[in-house]
Amino acid sequence: MRTILFSLLLLLAACATTNTTTMNTMPDLTTPHERNPNITATYDEAIDFYGKLADTYAEIKLLEYAKTDVGKPLHLVVFSADGDFDAASLRQKNKRIILINNGIHPGEPCGVDASMMLLRDYAREKKLPENIVLAVIPVYNIGGALNRNAHTRANQDGPESYGFRGNARNLDLNRDFVKADSRNARAFTQIYHEWQPDIFIDNHTSNGADYQYTMTMIATQHNKLESTLGTYLNDELIPRLYAGMKARNWEMTPYVYARTTPDEGIIAFLDLPRYSSGYTALFNTIGFIPETHMLKPFTDRVASTRAFMESVISEVEKDSERIAELRRQANENVRTQTTFDINWELDTERVEMLNFKGYEAKQKPSEVSGLDRLYYDHDAPFEKEIPFLNNYKSNLSVEKPYAYIIPQAWREVIERLEWNGVEMTQLTEDEIIEGEVYFIRDFDTRNAYEGHYLHSNVEVEKRVMQLPFFAGDYVVKTNQITNRYIIETLEPQAPDSWFAWNFFDSVLMQKEYFSPYIFEDEAAEMLRNNPELKAELEEQKKSDEKFAKSAYAQLDFIYKKSKHYEPTHRRYPVMRVVKSSKLP
Repeated sequence: MRTILFSLLLLLAACATTNTTTMNTMPDLTTPHERNPNITATYDEAIDFYGKLADTYAEIKLLEYAKTDVGKPLHLVVFSADGDFDAASLRQKNKRIILINNGIHPGEPCGVDASMMLLRDYAREKKLPENIVLAVIPVYNIGGALNRNAHTRANQDGPESYGFRGNARNLDLNRDFVKADSRNARAFTQIYHEWQPDIFIDNHTSNGADYQYTMTMIATQHNKLESTLGTYLNDELIPRLYAGMKARNWEMTPYVYARTTPDEGIIAFLDLPRYSSGYTALFNTIGFIPETHMLKPFTDRVASTRAFMESVISEVEKDSERIAELRRQANENVRTQTTFDINWELDTERVEMLNFKGYEAKQKPSEVSGLDRLYYDHDAPFEKEIPFLNNYKSNLSVEKPYAYIIPQAWREVIERLEWNGVEMTQLTEDEIIEGEVYFIRDFDTRNAYEGHYLHSNVEVEKRVMQLPFFAGDYVVKTNQITNRYIIETLEPQAPDSWFAWNFFDSVLMQKEYFSPYIFEDEAAEMLRNNPELKAELEEQKKSDEKFAKSAYAQLDFIYKKSKHYEPTHRRYPVMRVVKSSKLP
């Protein structure tokens, strides 16, 4: 008996020693923000925190992906309740994957701190639902986060210091998703397509008008999503998120994209593929951009960001099977649909009324200019119905071809298609192929914008032609779940197409010209032999006074009708093959 009692005492002592040791070796997982509510974690502090978290909890793993523009790798923190960190395996287990992106604009760091506390507390409390996996990018714009300062967010209430909006190449990464100039974006595409998230959250802070809410929200523009997903998002998921946030005492409103001031009405944001949620929509992922209000205290912005993420997790847990089925249907619909919308405009005839809590917008003399200036009177809060324009309509659509053929010379385009999981084959021999070819007739170009001179309002002429292609040129068939991405990048009239982003600009420059004093005689002979051409010239002279006074312009007009004019000038190099029989 004494022996048994002695053994029990030794066992209890050993257990006590083990517990004490465990407690003594438990790392400090207090975040910088918890030590000082007006502080946000630095990049190094965030990565160090997640390293400790992964060492402490088997459900969490810190992964490292490709290097970003500043030379440091992009990290991903995965929280998987069953300890499985293989994306394909988790999808086979029918888990819903939520991808959270933080610090794309490091001066808007609410998500950085909110995510650190969220994952730690979920791990401590075993709170993450079994059917959900969280994948969190701790800091996306690492170069901007390392460029820390206290002044560049001129109108923002805290934190004491923060990162800069531009990355190491001074790119705004929330304009870079589809064009992928940055190594950050290329690493993101690797993460995105490996994990194929059902839901995407990109945490931000907004500038702009003043109002009573701490949190506002941009959702994927529901008219641009595949229709079954878009209807579910707008009619069911979004209303429940607003209700969930109100129940958490963080009532929110749609992102305040105002006509002039919010009380006159707000407009839904059109998230083109250059933006994160517009990019993920191309692959049937529902996206949210929570935008906290810059004039609210930083600690409130962090808390409301955490509440938003918890609300999304809660709703996705409830609708896990439904979301999976809707996305499966959406992928199949995109694979088989024949007509695709590629440009949108605000539908001004569909106006909803939104209950909004704001402050009266007033005018008073400016101390700087002496002229009237806008201010929002906090002594005059209001709650009233305001107009909300929440719908966009297509103003341009295209019939998908059977396939696109892309000459191998356009390697930057080929690379981006590969990064985004587009299936391609290559011609094995030289061929003459018939198909539809665009000629670029007109376009507008804006001033320098994110490293490019973006084209818009593109006008094209379509012709059926037979053109030579060569062994190694790429064939992209449009029977894929990536069809939205394929068509919105390869159709030149789409607002974020490769043509719009200048990837094909070399075709816009004429390469061969003429010497006027020599070409004069041939031009005169062409006019003598071609009365129709002479009539066209005379008509152009009558309608354009500047043209009528320019001898060179008139010679150029004739030159472009001659056999000498190069056939590739302004010819878009990607062919649309309409019928499979036309493709060898």
